[in-house]
Amino acid sequence: MDEQIVALRLALAALLGGVLGLEREVRGQAAGLRTHILVSLGACCFTLASVFIEVALGPDTPEGTRGDISRIASQVVVGIGFLGAGVILRHNGQVKGLTTAANLWLTASVGLAAGLGFYFAAVTTMTIALLCLAGLRPLERAIRRYRKRRSATRAPDVDEDAEA
Repeated sequence: MDEQIVALRLALAALLGGVLGLEREVRGQAAGLRTHILVSLGACCFTLASVFIEVALGPDTPEGTRGDISRIASQVVVGIGFLGAGVILRHNGQVKGLTTAANLWLTASVGLAAGLGFYFAAVTTMTIALLCLAGLRPLERAIRRYRKRRSATRAPDVDEDAEA
């Protein structure tokens, strides 16, 4: 694989991960700009390494000694699960950090796609994710306001089992 292609894929992964991380950074989340860049860049590098192994060993390599791109990619997904679990917190009955954990997971997929040279998928995934993260926030606020108004005007539910 040409060194310029490797550099391009790594740069693209870092850029796309950075865009997703910037949104989290602006929102004051623990996993922000640098974390997302590192996750995407790391996923891309793992992917490039697996592609390199596959190419370097060549088609004439005996079975059992060949590289397997899908195995490395699947381990990236598992590893990101641990990282994502680290940003999820439970406080006063509320769960915090799920969106950031999901964003880290998605950022790893962007890095994998960039590493494989699947640029269209990497850019499109990042774009849709950013639209969801930033664009759906007003809708979430409106839903929260609606639920708050609804619960304030509703009479408390009577627990039929408690009366029996």
